[in-house]
Amino acid sequence: MDKVRIGLLGTGPWATRTHAPALAAHPGVEFAGVWGRRPDAAAELAAAYGTRAHEDVDALFAASDAVACALPPDVQAPLAARAAAAGCHLLLDKPVATTVAAAREVALAAEKAQVASVVFCTLRFAGDTAPWIDEQVAAGGWFLARGHWLGALFSPGSTSAYAASPWRREKGALWDVGPHLLSVLLPVLGDVTGIAVATGPRDTRHLTLSHASGADSALTVTLSAPEAAAEAGLTLFGERGRVTMPRWGDAVASYTTAVDALLTAARTGEPHACDARFGLRMTEVLAEAEALATGRPS
Repeated sequence: MDKVRIGLLGTGPWATRTHAPALAAHPGVEFAGVWGRRPDAAAELAAAYGTRAHEDVDALFAASDAVACALPPDVQAPLAARAAAAGCHLLLDKPVATTVAAAREVALAAEKAQVASVVFCTLRFAGDTAPWIDEQVAAGGWFLARGHWLGALFSPGSTSAYAASPWRREKGALWDVGPHLLSVLLPVLGDVTGIAVATGPRDTRHLTLSHASGADSALTVTLSAPEAAAEAGLTLFGERGRVTMPRWGDAVASYTTAVDALLTAARTGEPHACDARFGLRMTEVLAEAEALATGRPS
């Protein structure tokens, strides 16, 4: 089969460290080009991987069978809808958007155009965590989950390249790392049927979720933890006792698996479980949690 042409939207650290290397090395992909809001950065990234920089995003859509998005969520969403309308399959980043309306627009555009979509939730594609999630879905019988994602992005002295991200500064851990935990809990425990939220220091949020299976989950997320306390984990409690999610590895390898998933969905026409519709549902849950935390309507 001919290689699938995939264009990249975005030129930030996530695009340069993960998306571009994975696309350039994938044997089934022709890296079709790069578009970014900073043309000079797009030109530099494209040159590094021997592809073309596009100043016109619609020209990149025309040159691509699919697009990979490495953009802030509310920049990603309208461009993804346009790409779908142009006939491009979608490899999206999490969260798809930070409003339900924008996430719904992406899901509907993908459905209308009959293009495949995959949302890159790292834990759903990492080599150790993906099979573990499948095992827990098959096992069932879960009573409770406890999860935490304690990031130090905003802690004093942080040197992370992502610390200056305006959307992360505005939306905090709920929207940045909350999707990681939700991407595991929704398939394992079922859809969210109830939400309670408490606020902690800075962007810290404590969530208690009720799930369709009858299980509950308790989550804490923050990007403001001290550097020495930064870690993430999730534990399930149920009929078999207690099981803890394994650590996950290289982001490029995980992203390569997500590319594989998109190519399979595009070839077979079978929707992937972690598609734009799933991304919409995560956005709905996060928007409701944010509304409860801030007192503003979702």
